Amino acid sequence: MNLLSLLTLLPRLPRLSRLPSPQGLRTSSALLRATALDLAILAGHVLFYPTGLTPERRKATPGIEQDLDTLPSDVAALPPAQGDDRPPVVLLHGFIDNRSVFVLLRRSLARHGRGHLESLNYSPLTCDIRTAAELLGRHVEEICERTGHQRVDIVGHSLGGLIARYYVQCLGGDHRVRVLVTLGTPHGGTAVAPLASAHPIVRQMRAGSDFIEELRTPAPGCRTHFAAFWSELDRVMVPVSTARVDHPDLDAENIRVTGIGHLALPVHPAVAARIRQVLDAPAGATLPDTTSPAGQPCAGTSFTGGTTVA
Repeated sequence: MNLLSLLTLLPRLPRLSRLPSPQGLRTSSALLRATALDLAILAGHVLFYPTGLTPERRKATPGIEQDLDTLPSDVAALPPAQGDDRPPVVLLHGFIDNRSVFVLLRRSLARHGRGHLESLNYSPLTCDIRTAAELLGRHVEEICERTGHQRVDIVGHSLGGLIARYYVQCLGGDHRVRVLVTLGTPHGGTAVAPLASAHPIVRQMRAGSDFIEELRTPAPGCRTHFAAFWSELDRVMVPVSTARVDHPDLDAENIRVTGIGHLALPVHPAVAARIRQVLDAPAGATLPDTTSPAGQPCAGTSFTGGTTVA
């Protein structure tokens, strides 16, 4: 969601039209730091962007097609890789982005023993989230057949999280997805810069759209665990609470991140560490709260932990 982020960040830089209170000064200072970090990350990401334009290459396996755009119809199931029986982790990028946004997160997961990592690209010409979710489902089936695993974990940034949620909640993907981690995803829709609304996918992400309303429909028996990372300084999520999962039928934890904005979520090491905790936690486990002072709970739906990064 880099272009959308740029269009959104600049008009919302804090303006000091009057002398602010001490609390206002602290908030403005934190917002300025987070915005500066987001802009620096955006500038750096522009350099790496070309490296993620093509699908990632994998080690060839005899008899198995490796191109995600050409899915095999008769892939034989393989046993999980030796030494790692955890589900593969699928990384799904945001709007007008590609797999290069996950370079640092992928490295962090690999260094901590994750043997199966899949960074997927979807076409920048995609004009419908539902269609992208159907394609994600095909990719997940191929990954399961190729690796021998029955389920996967997914980490989605921004729009990538919405695509994955629709697949899980509305297309039966909960039988394949064990954990879905979303980073700055507009689960409740977001108000965005007017110029960006010309794109049909951006219109689908607006609050009150048919797509967002479909996500509010009942989802009884959904088997996927959701972990939604949201930042109080995310200037793309308007309001910031829209990045939380609020649905009575979903097993969801909302993890507040303090000190960074939208673009830093998939690259910051503290967030990566918390993602690893979520993915490695036993089913039903409650992770410790690392944000709240004196044990006071943070905002959230069914989980009150958080991550302080600055």
